[in-house]
Amino acid sequence: MQDKYTRFQKLMEDIHDLGKAAGVLSWDRSAYMPSGGAAARARQSATLARVIHEIETSDEMGELLENLDEWKHSLDPDSDEFGLIRLAQREYTRARATPSDLVSRMSETNGLATMAWQKARAENDFAAFLPHLEKVFALAREYASCFPHVAHPYDALLDRVEQGLTKAEVERIFNEVKGPQSDLLHRIMDSGVDLDDSLLHQKFPREAQLAASLEAAKMLGYDLKRGRLDTVAHPFATSFSVNDVRITTRVYEDFLAPCLFGTLHETGHALYELGVPQRLEGLPTARGASAGVHESQSRLFENLIGRSAAFSHALLPILQKYFPAQLGHVTPDAFFRAVNKVQPSFIRVEADEVSYNLHIIIRFEIEVALLEGRLAVKDLPDAWRAKFQEYLGITPPNDREGVLQDVHWSWGLIGHFQSYALGNIIASQWWSMMAKDLPQDELMRAGNITPIREWLGAHVHQFGRKYTPKDLIQKATGGPIDTGPYLGYLEGKFGEVYGV
Repeated sequence: MQDKYTRFQKLMEDIHDLGKAAGVLSWDRSAYMPSGGAAARARQSATLARVIHEIETSDEMGELLENLDEWKHSLDPDSDEFGLIRLAQREYTRARATPSDLVSRMSETNGLATMAWQKARAENDFAAFLPHLEKVFALAREYASCFPHVAHPYDALLDRVEQGLTKAEVERIFNEVKGPQSDLLHRIMDSGVDLDDSLLHQKFPREAQLAASLEAAKMLGYDLKRGRLDTVAHPFATSFSVNDVRITTRVYEDFLAPCLFGTLHETGHALYELGVPQRLEGLPTARGASAGVHESQSRLFENLIGRSAAFSHALLPILQKYFPAQLGHVTPDAFFRAVNKVQPSFIRVEADEVSYNLHIIIRFEIEVALLEGRLAVKDLPDAWRAKFQEYLGITPPNDREGVLQDVHWSWGLIGHFQSYALGNIIASQWWSMMAKDLPQDELMRAGNITPIREWLGAHVHQFGRKYTPKDLIQKATGGPIDTGPYLGYLEGKFGEVYGV
């Protein structure tokens, strides 16, 4: 049986390596590739996706998994071998249900759509992006139809990134937070308190922003021997191995927050991937448990650490070193209040913590309507504006600040946005558990993030993708996803800041 497992592991390593090669092509497409390379890059990515799919669905893989199934049950459920076989069985079942031709068409369509989105966003031209987006959603519906047993098409798409979670469960979670967050937002807006964030809106040279943000990332634990920072239209982090995890950000020279907090956000993602044990290198289990768990790391480092009163004492001196004229006179308390100003905004990645999940709920409801056929893709801009008026009381002035702001749909990531809201919720669960073991404020004030990172390493990072997200959360917190710590965190922090 060991021979069969060795052969199985080799196939899984091949799948992993081909996937990482595809990731390099995707990273380059966003960061460096000239626009003229779009068609060839889309074709290359589609070829890799097809080859990966063929290995995943091969008769040999099926026979190996069948032979290993009984052996798996003799293993420790916490073992690396058990986790890898479990994951492979899941991926095999899903891949076998999906035609290779569809996988290739989705990859090629997404590649072309990404380049079209970049141009359309820059030129505020939704009409130019429309035919690409129509193809993306048509293929998403075709993909969902490969899983006729699911209760809703959204479940098939959701299961790609949040194993075992359903649309109905997401709606239940969102219903638990939507009312309290809307109520808190209205109380803050009615409080008459207007926090001064003008210190963030000054002239901040591009290179200095990047240098300051990178130094802040290093304070959090980002290792430049195993990573790098680049600029893109829409920030992301990507892992090519446990020793090569790259982050990206974007810069506005008249606004400090996007570059700084975008970098902290992507650093959280990177630290998760860098925290996966070296022994899992080269295997599909050397990744995060789910998109939601991954977002719990990015949102934790961006907000629970990055926007905390305690960490302001460590972060501000870094910024003052690079921007003495702009920030030399600023106090940690003034900085803390500035970066926690609550005000409904058009851009999701720049939204305050109180209104952020409402941005996600808007996208979730729109995606469901599109999949159900209640909304046509061509009507997206109007639907987007209507939802923003309904939930946030504001209307985007153009499509660049509206429906074109996110790269996700061009990547084919339909059924992904909910993971950001789940990340906020799960992050607060980690933080609440961590508080029993560590003096968090004391550590953050001193800029000593190592114990926090080590706690996350022991409870989250070290397991990679060995467990299902539900099992991982259960092991670390003793229960399922729970909105209580998150809602308590928001009420405590912003209730104090705004006196509501």
